[in-house]
Amino acid sequence: MNTHAPHNTTTARSLFAEVALLPGGWQENVMLRWDDAGDLCEVRSGATAPVGTPRAAGPVVSGMPNLHSHAFQRAMAGLTETLGDPADSFWSWRTLMYRFAQRLLPHHLHAIGRHLYIEMLKAGYTSVCEFHYVHHGANGQPYDNPAELAEQIVRAGEEVGIGMTLLPVLYQYSGFGQSAPLAHQQRFISSPEWILGLRERMKLALPENGNRRYGVAPHSLRAVSQASLQALVEGLQHSDPQAPIHIHIAEQTREVDDCLANLGQRPVQWLLEHQAIDSCWCLVHATHMDDSEYAAVARSGATVGLCLTTEANLGDGLFDARQYLAAGGQWGVGSDSNTCVNPFAEFRLLEYGQRLNQRRRNVLADQATPVVADRLFSQALAGGARATGRNVAGLAAGQRADFVVLDRDAPNIGDRPHGLLLSALVFCEHGGNPVRDVFVGGQQVIYNGQHALQEQARAGYRATLADLLNESA
Repeated sequence: MNTHAPHNTTTARSLFAEVALLPGGWQENVMLRWDDAGDLCEVRSGATAPVGTPRAAGPVVSGMPNLHSHAFQRAMAGLTETLGDPADSFWSWRTLMYRFAQRLLPHHLHAIGRHLYIEMLKAGYTSVCEFHYVHHGANGQPYDNPAELAEQIVRAGEEVGIGMTLLPVLYQYSGFGQSAPLAHQQRFISSPEWILGLRERMKLALPENGNRRYGVAPHSLRAVSQASLQALVEGLQHSDPQAPIHIHIAEQTREVDDCLANLGQRPVQWLLEHQAIDSCWCLVHATHMDDSEYAAVARSGATVGLCLTTEANLGDGLFDARQYLAAGGQWGVGSDSNTCVNPFAEFRLLEYGQRLNQRRRNVLADQATPVVADRLFSQALAGGARATGRNVAGLAAGQRADFVVLDRDAPNIGDRPHGLLLSALVFCEHGGNPVRDVFVGGQQVIYNGQHALQEQARAGYRATLADLLNESA
């Protein structure tokens, strides 16, 4: 295999891999070359490495995009796992989350983000879509710099070297019928004009580049009105018609019921009828759809954002992945509340949920791709890349040089035939991290499982947890 892309740079960087997973499958003796901008300009198998070319220390696979994250919620992990309300659900969890969010200060958000994004890189995520809705001070008072908290998140990602798509979130109401915001929601509240203005501020302060992109996110149909959703989408499309748009949709059965009561349609049905849904859109969760909605979303070209570990943690329900994949739907994975930061765990839970529901094995394989892990990895990579709005769709010329070197000394990696490597990653608990080295935009950010800033980031994160969890503060 030999692929080239036109480029204007004269200097290229390179890595030689004995084994690498390319779009056409596993290949041997692969030469990767990228330009100064961090874009792959050559991907060639069957190559001979020139003298002095760096060699990968294990098999190479594409970095995985993480299409949905709320960074601050990483600091909440383990705090809501005690029975309070006998009918504990997503909604009681949400109340606790709001209370926790009240305590966040700008430096807390930066510290949490920096530590979390290093965790993501170590796990094999090389991009993250940050669904950012904490905009103001604790009681809704604006910061002198309206972009204060957004900048903290983006700078945290920039410092550690992860690719990022920032999605400033429009949040206006506490529920359907344009209900007044709750007291704990004041930090989130804005208007379409404010969100679009924030996006422009961010583009000036920290311009878009190969590793950074800005989109928008109407939080959910319950948190915006039809008019404000339309204004946000039209404003974004006027500025950047290809920018990504993400929205929470149909996560909970109560959400579906409330939408039917207030708008006369199911959430996905209503959205498809009132917006021109296409490949720029990412529908996060979409857990509760009927047969016609599964088929319609697949036809639309939108990506469904599945966050399996969070959906399980919150008791959301099971997405019918078997039906959706059979319809040709696009999808990717996200870590959402960040109780788990591991793309392979998301794939495993996706397949296992279908097995439990269908009471059979290898549910999400098909005749064309009989190895379950291979199908999940390739489809999540493609869907995740669409959701980021960036060129991170794999090891091919013109894409970003975002890739992961697996640890060939890991017992369940090094001795496997190429065709079983992904199966080992997804369906085997390793007792250690099988990710050895990570490159983002051609820059190595993880070296033998370590990040240059990890000790500093860990100390800052622990100090932040001590501050946030101090009940007397």
